[in-house]
Amino acid sequence: MRKPIKIRNAHFPGRAPIDSYGNGGFRFADMSHRGSLLMLPSGIYGWDMEEGDPLTVANFQRVFSEAAEIEVLLVGTGKDIRPLPAELKAQLRQHGVSSDPMSTGAAVRTYNIMLAESRAVAAAFIAV
Repeated sequence: MRKPIKIRNAHFPGRAPIDSYGNGGFRFADMSHRGSLLMLPSGIYGWDMEEGDPLTVANFQRVFSEAAEIEVLLVGTGKDIRPLPAELKAQLRQHGVSSDPMSTGAAVRTYNIMLAESRAVAAAFIAV
């Protein structure tokens, strides 16, 4: 009898550039991940978001918990750019974090550059 597949909360305890993206996921640090990602100072986390899901304050709680170490949050909103809701932008500003929404592809490229420059950057990437 087979053991059931165990799904764990995805977490990579470090920072890494994104090597590639598409087909519903990302490749980084010689691994692949299906689904969306939060790239934070404490590591890389699976993020339960899909293209078109509302960008709510609740979906960014993990970002707020690390806001003291983040200057810029890049938000990859999927294939197309979507503006961040006013409530979310206000909460980020209140935590001292500037936000920049863009397509996921543009956000990945910008994140990789800022990470290479050792900037205090974080990212929320919705998988495409």
